[in-house]
Amino acid sequence: MPAKRRTQANPADEAFHAALEAIEAHPLLSALAYRVRTDRSEDNRCPDHALVIIHSDGHLLAHPRRRAAPAEWIWALTHALLHLGLGHLEELPRRRAREWQAACDVYVTRFLHDLGLGLPPPGVDPARLPALSEERLYQQFVNGGIPAHLEELGTAGSSPDMRVVELPPKAQPTDWAALLARGIASAVAGAVDQASGLQRRSTAATRARDWFVSSYPLLGALAAGFEIIEDPLVCQRLDVSVAAVSDAAREIYLNPAAGLSDLELRFVMAHELLHVGLRHGPRAQGRDPYLWNVACDYIINAWLIEMQVGEPPAIGLLHDPELAGMSAEEIYDRICRDLRRYRKLATLRGAGLGDLLAPSSERWWERGAGCDLDAFYRRALASGLEFHQDQGRGLLPAGLVEEIRALSQPPVPWDVQLARWFDARFPPVVQRRSYARPSRRQSATPDLPRPRLAPDPHELEARTFAVLIDTSGSMDRLLLAKALGAAASYALSRDVPLVRVVFCDAAAHDAGYLAPEEIAGRVRVRGRGGTVLQPGVDLLEQARDFPERGPILVITDGECEPELRVRRDHAFLVPRGARLTFRARGPVFYFE
Repeated sequence: MPAKRRTQANPADEAFHAALEAIEAHPLLSALAYRVRTDRSEDNRCPDHALVIIHSDGHLLAHPRRRAAPAEWIWALTHALLHLGLGHLEELPRRRAREWQAACDVYVTRFLHDLGLGLPPPGVDPARLPALSEERLYQQFVNGGIPAHLEELGTAGSSPDMRVVELPPKAQPTDWAALLARGIASAVAGAVDQASGLQRRSTAATRARDWFVSSYPLLGALAAGFEIIEDPLVCQRLDVSVAAVSDAAREIYLNPAAGLSDLELRFVMAHELLHVGLRHGPRAQGRDPYLWNVACDYIINAWLIEMQVGEPPAIGLLHDPELAGMSAEEIYDRICRDLRRYRKLATLRGAGLGDLLAPSSERWWERGAGCDLDAFYRRALASGLEFHQDQGRGLLPAGLVEEIRALSQPPVPWDVQLARWFDARFPPVVQRRSYARPSRRQSATPDLPRPRLAPDPHELEARTFAVLIDTSGSMDRLLLAKALGAAASYALSRDVPLVRVVFCDAAAHDAGYLAPEEIAGRVRVRGRGGTVLQPGVDLLEQARDFPERGPILVITDGECEPELRVRRDHAFLVPRGARLTFRARGPVFYFE
């Protein structure tokens, strides 16, 4: 039930928001409260004499300047929600408006009194109101008129507090009655469990997890290893509107206020389990976490719809058939071209928030638990795939099967990836026979000169690359030494005689051509100021003594200018955990 909050809090605002939080935490009302759009802005057109107005499309207007106690706000907001859940607005067009409005207000006021929720307006004694249904009250009011003491029991005084509006074209109406029914079932189940002393009760979310364990082997092992968190207060604190997952804590957060059905819960739970099983968190590799989450959502939702696991929730879903067959990395690159549009999209956690929760400590992986969890998630999904296919439980999307099998293989270390990059650009040197320096003569024929194998000198002339080194103050000295040592060792192993070295902070410092053994040894790092790498790139691209096809290896921690334009072959060497502030067009290697 999101409301527009003011930047500066005052007692009136605090009372209103305290009432909102109490309603969102109530099991009977949470599902309704989540779907309603609460508007308390200055221009919401709520009448001055009204406290709350409810529209048939779920748009709730709260007066921005009226002062009321939290209990009074609870009564008014709950009054409006019950109008929706009890179907009063659906019947309004078919009834005489004044009599039906009064009958519904009497019934809801008595209903709230029986529930013990909120504080009615002054002078109203709900206990003395007739305990009749809306239909019987309506017939009495039509036949005999509305008694004076039963008028103005609504939240808008003498004006009606219910308004019927037309839905936009192609908009699907919300089943408010079903949401209230789920809330009643949840409240009754909780009360029964509390009275019987049960510590753990069966909920729709736990039933969905049990279904995966018993009936869907692909995700059964993963589902069994996660704890379900359904506390609305915890979800509110973490800004979880529908669902989120924490692979570090092995917890799935499901907001009961979302009012999802059993089939919708299966879809949402499978969505979160695939995030973890496919290791979308570690695979971000320095990308923007939210945009990467959006890209992965498009992939997962398309797979789940194709697999018919549950039903997609009616609250909106990231799904685009035009993106079918694309990988998450390809979708991410496409998103980066239109940031203004994709920044407004909402995941299952909410707008602008990723449903992959970050661990509380950035270095949790180094304590060993991260590696253990990573192996567990990979093994659980791989064994689930094997069992799913052996039991013939149904066809799976080819892209999902391919990703699961790829994850079953151990990841390629960063140094191996960098070595492959060097191998593609520096193949082995061709050895030619030369008499310039003859080889040793055989003792049997000492007068017969013999050629020796030597590398082609013309080929060695163009066999070089450039290292552009970020020497800003944010670059750690040990990380810089490690990166330089890796570059030097690969240059030596691939017969690169000289390497062009450029240091760059606020300006470019050209160190010229250096032998590989000098790069990590006697070279003196210059700079240590701010970071602007573009001058170093321009220097190399415009240098006449640097080959046109010479690749550039950029060593940086990512804290540089928001855009870097490199027109020739290049790659980035970045510390693990850092991320580039721009879209990289060359490969990025994250070293430990």
